[in-house]
Formats: sequence, C-alpha cells, structure tokens
Amino acid sequence: MNNSALVDWMPDSPLCCDLSFESAAMAEGYLRIAGVDEVGRGALFGPVCAGVVVFDLDRVPSGIDDSKKLSVKQREQLAENIREAALDSSIAFVAATTIDRINILEATKEAMRLALRGLKQPPDFILCDGLFLDGITIPQRGIIKGDARSMSIGAASILAKVERDRLITGLAAQFPGYDLARNKGYGTGRHLEGLKRLGPTSLHRLTFRGVCPEGDRPGRGAQIQLAGF
Repeated sequence: MNNSALVDWMPDSPLCCDLSFESAAMAEGYLRIAGVDEVGRGALFGPVCAGVVVFDLDRVPSGIDDSKKLSVKQREQLAENIREAALDSSIAFVAATTIDRINILEATKEAMRLALRGLKQPPDFILCDGLFLDGITIPQRGIIKGDARSMSIGAASILAKVERDRLITGLAAQFPGYDLARNKGYGTGRHLEGLKRLGPTSLHRLTFRGVCPEGDRPGRGAQIQLAGF
C-alpha cells in the first residue's frame, strides 16, 4: 500500500461502503485506523466541520454510507450508534473568518488536523476523503469518494454532518431571513435572496461568490475583521 498517495482510480462497479481499506491497512500491521471527512465545504455561511472516527473493525454499526445519501433521521440514529461503537471520535470546526483568510481548502485541512488532535489517542493510520494532509507524520491514504467507499470515512462524514447541521439550525433564529434552518448555509435561492436583501452576516464567507456584490468581495487571503464563529 502506498501510504501517502491518493487513490486515483474508481471501480467500474457501483460504489460500496465497506471495510476494504481498513482491512488492507490492518493487514499491514496498523491497529488504530482513523477515517476523516469534512462537511460544509461548499456552504456560504458558517464553519467547515471535520469528523474523525476510529473503529474496532468487529464493532462497526450497519447502515453507514456517505452522509449525503441518508435522511436526517437515518443520520441522527447512525451518529448515536457510531459514538457508542467507536473506540474514539472527534469533531472540529474552522470558522468562516479563517476560511476567508486562508481559503476553503486550507481551512478544510486545518479542521481535519484539529479533529485528529482531538482524539484521546493518536491513530497509527489515516484514511482521508480525497485529500492528503500535510503537516501530519502519521501514515495516511487519501481516497477519492472515500465517504462512499470506506465505513470509517463514511462514519466521520455522518458525525460531522449531524454536528454542523445542529449548529447551523441553532444559529438560524439569531440570523433570520436567510432560511438557514432549511439550507444549512448552502446557496439556495432563498439564501441568495436574503443576501441581496439583508447583506451578509458576521458568519458568512465573504470571499465566496454570491455572498457580497462582486465589486465588494474581498480577495482570497484577505484579512477579514469580523466576529467569527
């Protein structure tokens, strides 16, 4: 196994979320295998969130898949099952102001690194959804569409999705007019209408297209002096 390379192939058959990547890592002697994923990368409002899950491969809940394929009820039940079954898990957020300052890719990686540091014990191998995390000395493998192919990554995506959705739903009353309870910060028609009518809040990502009028949008990497999440 190449421990630092993205999987640059996709199977011809439909994607299947299973333990193949975890089993391959375990066959090489790794025991604490962490799945890492993010949610909220494309949203216009709020932080990006990363989740990490370490399983005992003999105690993995059934039904885990890419969080986007699951209903709200399924995700919430699975999140509870995952927390109960996991050897370890962690969630981390990176605020909109940081996203504007360092860009969404770097903010996503930072959220993943923070989530990994939040584990009670470091993993000895990392399976990451589609990214290679610089600044991490632990062996890792980035897997394209990993949340639909690895149960550890899928579980991390479910935890991150549930926690971020709860956060944004809780903020919706504080920031009315953007339909946040429904869109969870993504750029729906009602959200964009709210931005045109009310302008952005302190938790919007000002460097993202559609948030500010084109002439007012800060350049990538600009220092934004607003209260962050």
